Amino acid sequence: MEVNIQEINERIQKESAFIDALRLEMGKVIIGQKGMIDRLLIGLLGDGHILLEGVPGLAKTTAIKTLAASMQASFHRLQFTPDLLPADLIGTMIYNQKTGEFQTKHGPVFANFILADEINRSPAKVQSALLEAMQERQVTIGEHTFALPKPFLVMATQNPIEQEGTYPLPEAQVDRFMLKVKIDYPARDEELLIMRQQIASDVPTPNQVISADDVLKAREALHMVYMDEKIEQYILDIVQATRDPRQFKLERLANYIAYGGSPRASINLAIAGKAHAFIQRRGYVIPEDIRAVCFDVLRHRVAVTYEAEAEELNSEMIIQEILDSIEVP
Repeated sequence: MEVNIQEINERIQKESAFIDALRLEMGKVIIGQKGMIDRLLIGLLGDGHILLEGVPGLAKTTAIKTLAASMQASFHRLQFTPDLLPADLIGTMIYNQKTGEFQTKHGPVFANFILADEINRSPAKVQSALLEAMQERQVTIGEHTFALPKPFLVMATQNPIEQEGTYPLPEAQVDRFMLKVKIDYPARDEELLIMRQQIASDVPTPNQVISADDVLKAREALHMVYMDEKIEQYILDIVQATRDPRQFKLERLANYIAYGGSPRASINLAIAGKAHAFIQRRGYVIPEDIRAVCFDVLRHRVAVTYEAEAEELNSEMIIQEILDSIEVP
């Protein structure tokens, strides 16, 4: 089947017109952190969830709140604590004395955007309740199952500096996140602008520039973004190299990788690559798209061995070595 790249490109440019307006609106409130904004957009378009790691005060809450306001979508921030219960998250059945019947009370998870703040502060029961909602896009309360609103995006945060009294997410559950994004401090000039903005009398507020329907239409358009078979093979090479580095003459890494990416890694790398092309207003995927999202898709899916830790090697260094070794199409 012949593919008309020019036609696809024109269609994607038309469908992605809102991206510039959305970036502009978010940029009014969030100074810097372009990488985090782009990853939020990739998660939104790719219908995936994001695990964010960064110290407090880096505009994580502001970013997702601004995105929700820019499309007039519902937003809930959930502070995860050790005493949180699954019912506090998904809702419960309440007895109505007047009618003598049980009624369903929906929890805060019924929103378009959820910020799960410090997800590793709550016990496994609560974590699994949220992860089930993320995976199934539905919640069961009593005998009834309720669909969650569309779009539905969870941005969970982990604080990398405090590990006392936390419940680390099991590896199998971390795999449910499409991206694991690490964010760092802003540059000095950006921080000056942030400081000035926050002490000014009129702090900017975002306006609605798109609707939830626009996002759902964009998700449909994302399927049209062309991915050549060479790019598909490139994705498979990268993921296969995390499982069996010897196959790619990377014998040195064999003792450093406990296990590599699952097929979910390949799927998410392909979706995130298409979404990256989409936010660049392009109708086809190039190797740079895959390389741009590779660390975020793979850093939580490549587990390192004790030998790697002893030599102070982390998953990102291993991914970098794989990317440097595999031939780019």
